[in-house]
Amino acid sequence: MKKKLTIGILAHVDAGKTTLSEALLYVSGKLRALGRVDHKNTFLDTNPVERERGITVFSKQARFSTDACDFILLDTPGHVDFSAEAERVLTLLDYAILVVSAPDGVQNHTRTLWQLLEHYAVPTFIFVNKTDIAVKRKEEIEAELTKTLSPLCVGFYEKQTKAELDDKLAFVHEDFLDTVLAGDPIGDNEIATLISRRK
Repeated sequence: MKKKLTIGILAHVDAGKTTLSEALLYVSGKLRALGRVDHKNTFLDTNPVERERGITVFSKQARFSTDACDFILLDTPGHVDFSAEAERVLTLLDYAILVVSAPDGVQNHTRTLWQLLEHYAVPTFIFVNKTDIAVKRKEEIEAELTKTLSPLCVGFYEKQTKAELDDKLAFVHEDFLDTVLAGDPIGDNEIATLISRRK
């Protein structure tokens, strides 16, 4: 039987949250074509006010599946004026994706969202968006997240060796230190367990 997870996407305004939601739905096969906020044709922003202003005002949901899991995706408003709308979905979430714009970095609203996710004990992935137009290197972005949000932030990159990732995990969490010192790899299940505990 497949897992069922409810995930929410949160961000400060203009971080690219709706574009990421659109991409997830497209890659999963839920959408046949990618909509764009600037073209006013995204799948989740259907309200005329949202399309006209290019921002999410109301939380929306969509469903998509992978071979291993069925997901309910909740796209929330990023504008601070609608933060109550974003907050009311937090108790429903199994996991959250907090989107940070690489050029803008961590904003005050990002910190507020992070604190709310801590308050509601929602395991959170941070997705750094717009890296193609950022002047900061990934190490600088990771250092900023570690300094401003949590010292437990660990960067997962596509072009990263398992040994590099294991070293970073051992550095931030002592549970992994003995494993790495013994020359053993850290298992995906162990990583998933700590993520689920916000560690």
